[in-house]
Amino acid sequence: MDSGRKLDITPKTKVGELLNEYPHLEETLIDIAPAFKKLRNPILRKTIARVTSLRQAARVGNVGLGEMINRLRREAGLAEAPGLAADSSDEEAARPEWADDSRIADTIDARPLLDAGEQPLGKVMSALNKLEQNRILVLITPFIPAPIIDKAKEKGFRVWWFSSGTDEVNTYFMLSS
Repeated sequence: MDSGRKLDITPKTKVGELLNEYPHLEETLIDIAPAFKKLRNPILRKTIARVTSLRQAARVGNVGLGEMINRLRREAGLAEAPGLAADSSDEEAARPEWADDSRIADTIDARPLLDAGEQPLGKVMSALNKLEQNRILVLITPFIPAPIIDKAKEKGFRVWWFSSGTDEVNTYFMLSS
């Protein structure tokens, strides 16, 4: 099966592709960020890993993109990729004016879903599709939900998140006017 050409490891590489090509890198990912232990769950591995890029995974794991990519490349026997940097948008920003708690229409705590091996994307997108103008959906997760954030932004939602302690990230979504 090895054609001599290995998968390149870049910020756009999907976690699932990475682990299919380089299964031994699962332990490296977990070592980089303990949040990646969830990859051991076969359901999450088939769902989240299939759609999550390494750029998004770095945000989820709260690790530097360049550091993570280059460590994975080294472990895979590839040359380092100089000049990789994290997105400046990865940083937690100050609360925007629109993220007013009085506008919260619904809250989804995805932690029990994730613990049960379920992917919360469908439930969150369904709730976002029902969200009224100028109302907020709050999503509670144990990590930055980068793939959900990216999907919501593609659909025109404003997004802001903050960490309220270990294992709790609150992400606010509101449809842009």
